[in-house]
Amino acid sequence: MLSDTHSPSTGRMKYIKTAGIICEYNPFHLGHAAHIEKTRRILDQDCGVVCVMSGNFVQRGDFAIFSKHARAMAALRCGADLVVELPSAYALSSAEGFAAAGVYLLDSLGVCDCVSFGSESGDIGKLWEAAEATATAESGALIKEWMGAGLPYASALQKTADCILGEGSGIFKSPNNLLGIEYLKAIKASDSMLKPITVKRIGGAHDGDKGISASALRKLILDGGSPQKNMPRTAAAVYKGEIKAGRGPVTIKAFELAMLSRLRAAEDFSNLAGASEGLDRRFMKYAKSEPTIEAFLEKVKTKRYAMSRLRRMLICACLEITAGDTESPPPYIRVLAMNSVGMRLLKAAQANTALPIITKPAAAQKLPGKAGELFRKEAAATDFYALGYPNENQRAGGQEWTTSPVID
Repeated sequence: MLSDTHSPSTGRMKYIKTAGIICEYNPFHLGHAAHIEKTRRILDQDCGVVCVMSGNFVQRGDFAIFSKHARAMAALRCGADLVVELPSAYALSSAEGFAAAGVYLLDSLGVCDCVSFGSESGDIGKLWEAAEATATAESGALIKEWMGAGLPYASALQKTADCILGEGSGIFKSPNNLLGIEYLKAIKASDSMLKPITVKRIGGAHDGDKGISASALRKLILDGGSPQKNMPRTAAAVYKGEIKAGRGPVTIKAFELAMLSRLRAAEDFSNLAGASEGLDRRFMKYAKSEPTIEAFLEKVKTKRYAMSRLRRMLICACLEITAGDTESPPPYIRVLAMNSVGMRLLKAAQANTALPIITKPAAAQKLPGKAGELFRKEAAATDFYALGYPNENQRAGGQEWTTSPVID
């Protein structure tokens, strides 16, 4: 769908394409800025950019290094026009669930023409071929067979791709290709009208076009180093302000005792997403005995389970997020940040979407049913996240109910 705006020079209506980006920006760096810039180069320099961004928890199974509103502000100042939240329950899903929820929210807004993502391949045709080949009943049966033999999902998927695509299966060996393929599968499964475009990434597997990877950048920040050379100055200024205020960086280590306490108090882990093949019993056994989170994860880990899956389960257990919370798509749209273009996009979205759009957080108290239940869990998750702020004066509860979107 195309968004309407007025041309300041003529006053006549013109049509501007709008790109959607599913992201985490943990933290925002030069590679992310390059992705937005190249997306605009492909579509139109005046195109709008809508980001669906993970909140305070990210898909690798971790706490975001800075809060969702700070990361949304950095994105806004580096090229995004509107940032909405991917709720924690979906951000802490598998790659398939993460992609499906992100595509659903972009679709539901009703203002996006396409979804843009980075990939090592840079070839949308080959990515489509891979997505279609691994979305069949035959591939599903092969994946299930390999997993039954004890392989983790990623290895089972690679084996299946080897069987079906032959030499073309190499496309599955790069992480951003894999996530891009999940976006394409989500578009296909939902009959979405979003057009996918991909921007070729240059550098290491998790690197952007410039600078260092997000994981290396997080380590640099946690070690007290300066990120200035590896991110736009406007983003660095936002994060510097967060550090000065004592709201970051946030690390899982700060939550160790709180997490162990919640694990030991739990009576059942079987309702967690991914708690199959006795994994819930391993959680129960080692939650009672291990003295650190690292020791707990090492004991629970087997060759069958990727560490990222276990970390996601761990955080979901602490936040009381269950498999049932993601059985249906996200039931609301939570706005984190917007500029003047984003405001116009939001106005158009309000006329197009069937989902409630939350701009004033107090309005979330009126959300009915599942939407209200999920928002309350998000509020509780934010309360938990705030306990990791270095400055104890910043750890007040109830911040989800009082923090309005960033407007710039």
